[in-house]
Parts: sequence; structure tokens; C-alpha cells
Amino acid sequence: MSQLRHSLLELVRRTSTTLPDDVTRLLEAGRKQEAEGSVGAYAMNVIHENIGLAQTASQPLCQDTGAILFFVHGPVGMDQMAFRRAAEEAVVEATEKGWLRQNSVDSITGANSGTNLGPGSPTIHFEQWDRPQVDVRLMLKGGGCENVGGQYSLPDNRIGAGRDLEGVRKCVLDATLQAQGKGCGPGILGVCIGGDRGSGYAESKHQLLRKLDDTNPNPELDKLEKSLVEEANSLGIGPMGFGGRTTLLGVKLGVLNRLPASFFVSVSYMCWAYRRQGVVLDASDQSIGEWLY
Repeated sequence: MSQLRHSLLELVRRTSTTLPDDVTRLLEAGRKQEAEGSVGAYAMNVIHENIGLAQTASQPLCQDTGAILFFVHGPVGMDQMAFRRAAEEAVVEATEKGWLRQNSVDSITGANSGTNLGPGSPTIHFEQWDRPQVDVRLMLKGGGCENVGGQYSLPDNRIGAGRDLEGVRKCVLDATLQAQGKGCGPGILGVCIGGDRGSGYAESKHQLLRKLDDTNPNPELDKLEKSLVEEANSLGIGPMGFGGRTTLLGVKLGVLNRLPASFFVSVSYMCWAYRRQGVVLDASDQSIGEWLY
């Protein structure tokens, strides 16, 4: 096995079976604030037990191991075709070992490849940078949370949302209300303000690569992120929609330029099984030099 394939296989294993510390800290805080004996508290306790069992047994956190999304930054001259081959080989082996479920099906026939390979699976986003290292982030995004994402075109008279940050606020809260915990809440929302329909959704998922305890460099957006979490958690939707105080763990807002005629707000919903991990590969031998979450 090549060192690159081995590194990517370990990245897949850890992403599927172990939640990052920033996620577990907020899940534990949410568990402690639910009313004792409530259905919300029961749901958070089940989540807590599931996290421990998955990590101990090195088994997937969820039966839906989700869409396989790689975000790769590499130096000029990086062989992207070689990286793709190594990533696909790692995905096949991870599927054989049970770290990934057999989740990729033909959209026309419904046939399952059994390997998680096929058009668009895995999805790999490449971007060059001026550093010698390769930075690889992996997100495993389940179908349940993907189903309850949404995209708004402002102005939206249905929810009274105009082309401003107040309109963005109304979109995010509406998306939370529409989900009603069906995306396996408590959830995390990645949001893009602007862009076109395609780039907006892509950027909303890219926002989910941020740490939950980070600070938005735009002070106005940072304030809005925090207030949206507070507002969402006052709605009473709670874990899995069972009622309670923990509806969202975080909201992450990003911005892209837009055309004057368009104003999109794209919302990607991530479930409590917030499976994202990243590594920096050593420039000399492509071994894992650093874990990023």
C-alpha cells in the first residue's frame, strides 16, 4: 500500500468513527442543559453513548456514512490524478472494512456499486496554494441532513425576507423551522450569502469545515452567527425534533459576490454526527504530520 493511500485510509477511519473535540464539547454542553427526564435529554444521552461505542469499537457513528467529500489544498505540480487514485483505493478498502457503508447507488437504476465509487463518489475539490504540504479535509455528510438543506432567492415574500442581513436571519431560522429536527439534530448550519446556485451550495458546505468555537473574521457576521444559535435554541424544537433546548450547535456564515439580479442564501444542514476531519501530509513521504481537528 502506498503511503498516501495508507494516510487517506486512516483519515477515512477516524472521520467515520470519532467526532472532533469541538463537536463533542458542545454536544456534552447541550446534554447537560436538557431537562432531566425529558425526551430531549433521553435523545442526547443516546447520542452520548453512541459516540463512546463508535470510538471504542472503531465503528461508524451512523449507519448512513454519507457522501464522501474531500477538500484538498496542494502545491503547484501536485499530481491530482495520483491523489484521486489513492483516495478511491482508500474508499474501497474502508468500505470493505466497514468504516464506510455501501452508500453509492446509480441514480437511474438504483444499483449499488458496493464500493462507494461511481460518478461523483467520492467528490474531491482541489485547490492550489504556495505551501509544500498537502492539506486534506474530509467530510462525511449523511442523506438525512442533506435532505433538509435549502436555498432561498431574496426577496422572499413568503417569509418576509429582504436583501439584507435581516433577510438572511429569516432564511436561516426558516430553514431550522422547516427541518424540525428531521436532519438528526442538534444540527450545524453552513450558510453562504450570495454566489450563484451552484457556488452558493458549495460554499455553504465549505463553511462546515470551520471549527465550532472559531470566530468569524467579519464582526457583523460573527455577531449574527451567535445570535442565530441562541434564537434557534429558543424555538423548542430540540434534539431530533423531540423538544428541548438544543436545536443547533452552530451556524457558520460565508459570503460570495453575486450578480445584481440575484441574491441567494444557501443553507447546508449537518447532523449531530458532525463527521469532518483533516490532516496535513508530510511533504517528503505523504505520511500524516498533523491532525487538524
